[in-house]
Order: sequence, then C-alpha cells, then structure tokens
Amino acid sequence: MGKKLQSQQHFSLKKIKPLTINQEDTFRSFFEGKNLLLHGVAGTGKTYISLYLALNEVLKGNNGLEKIIILRSVVPSRDMGFLPGNIKEKTRIFEDPYREICDDLFGRGDGYDILKNKFLINFATTSYLRGITFRNAIIIVDESQNMNYHELDTVITRIGDNCRVIFCGDFRQSDLLKQERTGLIDFMKIIDKMGCFDKIEFGVHDIVRSALVKNYIVSKMELGFV
Repeated sequence: MGKKLQSQQHFSLKKIKPLTINQEDTFRSFFEGKNLLLHGVAGTGKTYISLYLALNEVLKGNNGLEKIIILRSVVPSRDMGFLPGNIKEKTRIFEDPYREICDDLFGRGDGYDILKNKFLINFATTSYLRGITFRNAIIIVDESQNMNYHELDTVITRIGDNCRVIFCGDFRQSDLLKQERTGLIDFMKIIDKMGCFDKIEFGVHDIVRSALVKNYIVSKMELGFV
C-alpha cells in the first residue's frame, strides 16, 4: 500500500537531512533498528524527525511495517469531557501538530488527511488504550512528559509483534501536577535498563525552530526557570 500511495502524482515524501549531531544520532539509531527515547528541550525537531523517519519506513513498506500510530495524552483535560462532540471531534485539535508536519513533508495541505484515509496514520489518546494491541506499526508517543507513570506503563504494554517505538518529550515542559511529574523520570530509568532503546538527549544547541526560541530557552535556563 505504501509504495502505491507514494507513487501517486504530486504525493511524495520530501527528503530531509539531520541538522544537528543529535539529529544525526537519531537517524543512525533508527536505521539500526533501535527503539528511541528522544528527550530534551523544545524546538529541537524531535517530533518532526520522528514522523519523517516513520513515514519513510512505512511508505517504502520496509520490514512489514504497515502504519504509524501517534499517541499522546490530552492533559490538561485528560478525559476530554468538556470538549463538545464525539471522540473524533474532541481529539482533532490534538492532531494539528502532526497535520502541519505532514503537510510540510508532502508539500500540500491535505497530506495528513490522505494518510489517515489510507489508514497509514492513526491517532489515539491514552484515554482509550485498554484492550488494544498494536502490531506491524511504528508507534510515536509524543509529549510523553504529559503522561503519568500509569499512562506510560499502559502504552508500552500495548506493544505487540513487529513494532518500533519512539518516545518524545521533556520532563521540564510537563503540564502535569507536581506529584505526577516523576512518572516520566521513573519510566526513563526502566527504558535505560531494557537495552533495546537508544536514549538521545537534545540540548539548546539542537534548537532549530528559530533563533528567538533558542534565545528564550537559553535565557530561561540561565535564570533558573526550568
């Protein structure tokens, strides 16, 4: 399916190259078949390159990987109860970052929607994972700093056969209550012990979003606002 989709006129994934050493390490680890934990400050391209690498793999039909699953928590409204509409309508706002990335990578405004309609991308929240098993997929767990330990534990125990996993996050950007913020740190300790994940730490020198963002984050850190 991936090859057929990519061959369609005016629908092809543009090629990107890593811009920093840690982005290079991410590319290398991914191509070596590792699961990834990408941790670090905002604006370093963690989600962007994760989605690019996953799309490149799935569209080429490599290793029997058939789809991409994007998972995230809906903190600060984890139950989404206050939002109007059904589940699909409630989660749409949380898909906007991935819609923007896909539209950029394919150079057209409907790239994400085409991928969803072809079931090459699925989006889900941690609110509705019980009883699900993921198979033949690349799972991108984004904004993982907004997941408590229970959510992270639930996510990783949903992983079935022939899957790759990429966690993206930064515990310093958490929207969780203070008592819940240790979840990602504890989870990272477990991931480190497993041996099948490469952890890559992104710092201020990896910020590629803009000079203003880099200046802001450096200033914030120097003043101790982390």
